[in-house]
Amino acid sequence: MTGYGRGDCARDGFRVAVELSSVNRKQAEISLNLPRELELLEAQIRDLINRHIARGRLTVRVSLHTSTGRSGARMHLNATLAKAYAHELNRLARQLKLAGEVTLDHLVRAPGVFQTDEDLAETESLWPAVEKALSQALVALVTMRTREGAHLARDLSARVAVMRQCAARIARQAPKSAERYRLQLVERIRNAGLPAPAPDDERLLKEVVFFADRSDIAEELTRLQSHFKQFTDCAKSKEPVGRTLDFLAQEMNREINTIGAKANDSLISREVVKLKAELERFREQAQNVE
Repeated sequence: MTGYGRGDCARDGFRVAVELSSVNRKQAEISLNLPRELELLEAQIRDLINRHIARGRLTVRVSLHTSTGRSGARMHLNATLAKAYAHELNRLARQLKLAGEVTLDHLVRAPGVFQTDEDLAETESLWPAVEKALSQALVALVTMRTREGAHLARDLSARVAVMRQCAARIARQAPKSAERYRLQLVERIRNAGLPAPAPDDERLLKEVVFFADRSDIAEELTRLQSHFKQFTDCAKSKEPVGRTLDFLAQEMNREINTIGAKANDSLISREVVKLKAELERFREQAQNVE
């Protein structure tokens, strides 16, 4: 399902902005774009998102800025780290017998020696600000996805209604198939120049009974109706049902294929074609549902 959401939170001299955008995808996939200062919060961010999003490809962009009211980011010197760099570099120079001394220029270029407020954000616990901004963005995203979901639900319900009508016509036609088959057998016997058998001819009756048993689709129609009912239950659910709908589409396809294989009737065959066409539209649309 598609959607977009944005959230902001300013706290302790910093401003956190979160942007979320989602597109259709059968599975849940989260792509995170975090500043280096917030990388340690990735697991918490993913956990919060997973509580609200069960399906789709979600792109998350988190940015960290100094608040507008702040005059500028302060610089911090990590003297302990600088001394450690100096000691190790001098020791390496002696081991390699290199001339020259470690200079201040070397040290200030070493990672972590100079840090800004943003570099120290982890120690100032920015998770509450990130959580608030992310929650705001999720509310907006879920609201947009909910509106789209309502449209998808109406479309899927219309697809199921068409399939219900096809199944009802098949159910009405199925009992007539045996009698139609008996008449066809009698007609073929007459066309072969043989005397027509009596209505109670034992061989004829056995053949008709065998055909009726082989082409019986009552169980398949019952299961198909059960799947339609399960869809109705899914439509009323407040929980994610996308994967359930995928499963129902798979099971409905199984029953429809069996009906088409067993029912030797032209009208039923036409309805099976309609069922398959409508089910394919249902399946494609269901993949967009969370």
